[in-house]
Amino acid sequence: MNDTVKAVNAARFIDALAHARALGMSLEQIGDGRAEISMPYDPRLIGDPATGVIHGGAVSALMDTCGGAAVMSHPDGTQATATIDLRIDYMRAATPGQAIRARAHCYHVTRNVAFVRAEALDDDTENPVAAATGAFTFERREGTQR
Repeated sequence: MNDTVKAVNAARFIDALAHARALGMSLEQIGDGRAEISMPYDPRLIGDPATGVIHGGAVSALMDTCGGAAVMSHPDGTQATATIDLRIDYMRAATPGQAIRARAHCYHVTRNVAFVRAEALDDDTENPVAAATGAFTFERREGTQR
């Protein structure tokens, strides 16, 4: 399956997820085991009304979705995945009023598991909002090596 088809399928995957649509997620880049998804600032997602900071659950959903998209774009994989495990380390609050962007890289695959690293960023790209490592289900396309 070529990269264009994978990108179209990943965009459909994100559009098919009700939570991704509700959070306003948008696929920015995808290919070769990497993905970038953005989520606009939305007052409905504020976790702390006193500060205007977006709820950590919305950031988690963004990073999880981006990790899955990265796995789906891996050259050896099929177009299905599910999260097995996701560890997220929150480093700081996202700046109120700014969009949040997640970048994920599927850096290693076995026969059944894909391993992903991801980060969430706002406009201050030198200081991530959060970092994540995860494991996702993985199914190799026929004819690829193990």
